[in-house]
Amino acid sequence: MNANALSHVIKHVSKRAAVLTATAGLLTAGLLTGPAAASSPAPAGRPAGTLAACAYYNGTALTVYGQRGDRVSQVQCLLANRRYLPWGDVTGYFGPKTRAAVKKFQSRHHLTADGKVDRKTWRALYTA
Repeated sequence: MNANALSHVIKHVSKRAAVLTATAGLLTAGLLTGPAAASSPAPAGRPAGTLAACAYYNGTALTVYGQRGDRVSQVQCLLANRRYLPWGDVTGYFGPKTRAAVKKFQSRHHLTADGKVDRKTWRALYTA
């Protein structure tokens, strides 16, 4: 394995470890919940309306139709938290349902409704 490939692998493993560490911290603190929690009553000790934590991806890279992976899962989780997408559609695949939900979200937040999750859309998803 050459140095460039090794560097890429180390970077990927480091990112994954950071996400897992953050997830473990949220689990320990009782803040990370599964998808069902967003549609069910809040457990004792947690205020009603508390959103499920989305810890798939932390960034703002362009995310578009046809992609798969953690970025897409993060978009879908954030959309599901805001009731633009059903929890059953958090699949990690950016298909027609996700694109429609993104466009609806963008339109309601005065963004260009093109179905592409760019920096402005990421910012709005995290702050809405």
